[in-house]
Amino acid sequence: MFRQTALLALALALLPFSSAQVSSDFESGWDQSAWPTYAPDCSQGGKVSLDSSTAHSGKNSIRVDGAGGYCGHIFFGTTKVPSSGDLYVRAYIKASRALTDSHVTFITMPDPAQGSKKHLRIGGQSKILMYNRESDDATLPDLSPQGIATSQALPTGSWQCFEYKIGADGSIATWLNGNAVTGLTVGAGTSNPNAAQWTRSSIKPRPSAVYFGWESYGGDANTLWYDDVAIGSSRVGCS
Repeated sequence: MFRQTALLALALALLPFSSAQVSSDFESGWDQSAWPTYAPDCSQGGKVSLDSSTAHSGKNSIRVDGAGGYCGHIFFGTTKVPSSGDLYVRAYIKASRALTDSHVTFITMPDPAQGSKKHLRIGGQSKILMYNRESDDATLPDLSPQGIATSQALPTGSWQCFEYKIGADGSIATWLNGNAVTGLTVGAGTSNPNAAQWTRSSIKPRPSAVYFGWESYGGDANTLWYDDVAIGSSRVGCS
């Protein structure tokens, strides 16, 4: 009976990764062919490395030293995303510095739906988590006092489970440590009065890749770690 219980527990523990199209805990190192770096246009000062000093699980994580200014950006990630249907992403993130009033990005996704070389970006501004559509610079939520209040800050110095869904219907849902972030939710069947900027366009995002890292449009620099990344067509959850 003990053996059966142990096997069942192991199977349940493995379930979150079973639905992922691609995932990694980086315990075998950083496979740069599977998770290449990405730095559109220019890269001066940013760095990606395997780090064994901190991890969400095991001993390894990927460290991103992001420099200030746009050309200080650097990312790593994958083009192995669902070609149709919904896109779900889960990553454990540890940030060394808090988000400020300046606009920054820590996840960027090439989005052909917006046009050539345009991205759907997740990052921060006004000290809170937000989405940014590069083609028209729209934000989700609106950066009004009311919109800012519907999002959250990204805690620093500890691992945070960050999840999001980009729906095939253009919807967006976001979770931090398993809890929905109302300001970062939009689409049919949801009510977000602070999404006026976002909904002014009929664009339905269709990311062709997902990259994790740092991009600053001012002087903000930061160091972030990423671990236990999972990308697929169904929600993995925090486990």
